[in-house]
Amino acid sequence: MSNHTKQSPAPAGPDRITALDTRLISTDKTLASVPKGRTGAARVLLGRDAIMIYALIVFVLYASIAIPRFATPVTVGFLLLDVIPVLLIAMPMTLVIITGEIDLSVASIAGLTSALMGVLWAAGLPIEAVLVICVLAGVVAGAFNGFLIAVVGLPSLAVTIGTLALYRGLALVVIGDNAIANFPPELTAFFTSKLGGTGIPTMMIPVAVVALFFGVLLHLTPFGRGLYALGFSTEAATFVGIRVARAKFWLYVGTGTVSALAGIFWTLRYSSARSDNATGLELTVIAAVLLGGVSIFGGKGSIPGVIAGVLLIGTINFSLRLERISDVVLIIVTGTLLIASVVTPNVYAAIKAWRQSRRLHNTLPQVPASGATNATASGVPERK
Repeated sequence: MSNHTKQSPAPAGPDRITALDTRLISTDKTLASVPKGRTGAARVLLGRDAIMIYALIVFVLYASIAIPRFATPVTVGFLLLDVIPVLLIAMPMTLVIITGEIDLSVASIAGLTSALMGVLWAAGLPIEAVLVICVLAGVVAGAFNGFLIAVVGLPSLAVTIGTLALYRGLALVVIGDNAIANFPPELTAFFTSKLGGTGIPTMMIPVAVVALFFGVLLHLTPFGRGLYALGFSTEAATFVGIRVARAKFWLYVGTGTVSALAGIFWTLRYSSARSDNATGLELTVIAAVLLGGVSIFGGKGSIPGVIAGVLLIGTINFSLRLERISDVVLIIVTGTLLIASVVTPNVYAAIKAWRQSRRLHNTLPQVPASGATNATASGVPERK
């Protein structure tokens, strides 16, 4: 007879299952108790959009107190006139970056539109025909970008770097080093007019319409919701029925069209058509979009946050100008904000993931070091 003590058999059937289920249910309850993040009103009031709005309000209050002549209707008018081109182009750019793409040619399209506008007006065409042709030129430029990216399949970064130089070069070919400034006075006066004594430019009304259009398109339509899916994964977006190539193509048509409108505004505001108009504007646009909460990797962002980002960058730059800070410093500030808007969200996401992992590790039941041999449920005998 063996010297080993005979062990009783393991509970079978319902008793064994009940013991294991008890352990699993305990673990499930522990997982359910781990915080999943902000929800409801807290998510709205403490989200990235809200933080950008708070930052804008705080800086405006600071500038109103610390900077002479800032809190005046005249300042408000010039500040908003400065941000209108950025705000216009930032709307379609938001949608493009949400899909994980980018468009660096927007400022060059605006410059090409300005040059074309000056030449056509100098040639004697009616101003109405000039405006229509300039908008169509923006549509064609955007469609060319969209064809190369969506149909041919080339990377958007490489394509739009190339067309940035191409369109700026075409602007120089069209108008040369000349500047045309004899546009209709009543039209230029309208583009710089204000709403009563508020200092708010009249052009803010059509700009608000453009922002509302893109806000509805992004947040309230199936097309806009599909852009978020496209930003996360092109393959997944295709699988759920999104026509990826068509969506990208029309987005670039949108950036080209709105860039043309920005070029028209720029020309009539300053009453000057030049080949170098809007040079460097793409840097400010992208910085504002990323600062407003749009992820450079795609799949995340909103129109309200971008509007706040545009206004914040515009307010900072205008405040520095009031303090007679040089344009070189303004470029440095814009570049710094661009880097911060890319790095900060990623650092925050990494810290948040680490804290979540630590919290989950500390909350879950710990398994004994001996592994499955000793980690048995109640009622399940230990093997020896």
